[in-house]
Amino acid sequence: MTLTWDQGTELSRHHELAPWLRDGVFFAHPASPWQRGTNENTNGLLRQYLPKRTDLSVHTAEDLRRIEDRLNNRPERP
Repeated sequence: MTLTWDQGTELSRHHELAPWLRDGVFFAHPASPWQRGTNENTNGLLRQYLPKRTDLSVHTAEDLRRIEDRLNNRPERP
């Protein structure tokens, strides 16, 4: 398993996760969203429920679990 991340500062401690991943951590090149396709797709799906700059502290853990459940159990496209 690997992770491919954006260049954000929120991932500055990636070295703590790397030992748990068989093939390591990879960073996408700046301005190259196609290198993180799953991330970009998931962000788009999340924006249906949580627009950009949403204050997550106003949502309960149950609210977030409900969104997670909806996203994880979407019907597949035929």
